[in-house]
Amino acid sequence: MPLPERDQEWPPPHMKREMRLYEEWGAWYAGDPDQLAQVYGSGQVHAIGLDPKGWDRPSKGFSGWIQRAARWFWGTPVPLGQVRSTKLHIPIAGDIAATSADLLFSEPPTLRVPGKTSQKRLDKIMHEAGIYGALLEAAEIGSAYGGAYLRAGWDTEMYDHPVMSVLPPDAAVPEFRYGKLAAVTFWRVLAEDDRSRQVWRHLERHEKGRVYHGLFLGTQDRLGKQVPLEDHPETEIYASQVDEDGGFDSRYPRGLLVSYIPNMRPHRLIRGTSLGRSDYQGVEHLMDALDEVWTSLMRDIRIGKGRVIAPDIFLDNLGRGQGASWDPDREIYSGLGMLPAPGSAANSMLTVMQFAIRVKEHVDAGKAFVAQILRGAGYSAQSFGEVDGSGQAVTATEVHSREKKSFSSRGRKTGYWNPTLQWAPDVLLSLDHAIFGKKVSAEKGEVHWPDGVQPDPEALGRTVELLNRAMAVSLETKIRMVHPEWDDHQVTEEKNRLRDELGLNVPDPDTLGQVLVPGTGDDE
Repeated sequence: MPLPERDQEWPPPHMKREMRLYEEWGAWYAGDPDQLAQVYGSGQVHAIGLDPKGWDRPSKGFSGWIQRAARWFWGTPVPLGQVRSTKLHIPIAGDIAATSADLLFSEPPTLRVPGKTSQKRLDKIMHEAGIYGALLEAAEIGSAYGGAYLRAGWDTEMYDHPVMSVLPPDAAVPEFRYGKLAAVTFWRVLAEDDRSRQVWRHLERHEKGRVYHGLFLGTQDRLGKQVPLEDHPETEIYASQVDEDGGFDSRYPRGLLVSYIPNMRPHRLIRGTSLGRSDYQGVEHLMDALDEVWTSLMRDIRIGKGRVIAPDIFLDNLGRGQGASWDPDREIYSGLGMLPAPGSAANSMLTVMQFAIRVKEHVDAGKAFVAQILRGAGYSAQSFGEVDGSGQAVTATEVHSREKKSFSSRGRKTGYWNPTLQWAPDVLLSLDHAIFGKKVSAEKGEVHWPDGVQPDPEALGRTVELLNRAMAVSLETKIRMVHPEWDDHQVTEEKNRLRDELGLNVPDPDTLGQVLVPGTGDDE
């Protein structure tokens, strides 16, 4: 099915609920107070923000139709007479998304394909095209929005290899079959004219074996009519590539050039959908309450500043209409010709006001909310730097025990990432062969995940040294123990460098017999 041929509402009506969720989660992820206030309706005249999920639709009660509203701290407007908003935002949502990505890809997985030539070319593409960075980006976006898209492509003018880009789910209209992405339409706004209220949109649709591009001129909520791609400079490059049907061959007949990675399933708000759920789902109220707690603490600090109330005797008259001032450093004042009240001190005329700042109460409440937010998002507090303060070194086993919930969530997410990581070598090598003429074979790759815990360098060094003295490991095994994230090419280069430093000028390390280096314990 090609691009839409008639004017229609955009985004499509069936995506309204998903788009409202993306708008809410995106506001928390961005951490922009103005965006949060807009999403939760603080621009309303009343002091109650309507629920943006769509649960505020009318429901029939005993006295007719009534409005159901949810109370949000970010939904309350700025009080009358207040110059600026004093609300404080704690960006815990961004920390959750970044930590989720770090747990998955701070140590990138290893992708293996059959054949040395194909493996070497895949490793080169993964590094030169920045694929590992794209995986981190997709994992962070997926944590916030409930999923992310990876799109493979090419640009022969800028690169000599395929490339891969990340697209957020709030700019896509997906179509699933049995939980797998069957087609997807991406869109982006190219330009908006405030005077004519016209909006230029670029639509890109991916189907099996085909990619379609279209340029549409409409309004903010209507797609409008399709116009030639040459009418806008950002889509002009596709005009010479598409055929009369508006598309071109994707050069990958086995599927789409796009893969969708759900963050976590099932979706608790939209039953039956194949879309993933955000890590924020179910803890939005807690994040809203956390901001209210810290705003209250800031209010205590603001109004708790010490103030002195001085009587008129301590004020210097500046003249008619000029008011009066007080010099706190002045030592001598001319008093009134009267006796002080019996039993009163000399400084009793000055009143010092100092309100209590409830730091401990607010901090304890904030920590309690943070613990609930992290638990609801599926993570352990230790993953976010919350430690017991003992200062003692812990082993990898103890790290796994303390961060069990985080690693449990990581294990679930790796299961959703495996199909995409198996698809990536296949599509990249297929495009590399079809577009750039490389003699490589394209097959689905094998995924090997690291354990996710960084070992103690000192303990790892002692282990390698003991095995080296016992002559129980080879030079290559020692390199892989110290650098488990390296590919075969990097390991071979390091092995050759070590051999050169040890004085072994061997032309072909792969065909070596058993060679014993005196004093080192190497058995290659």
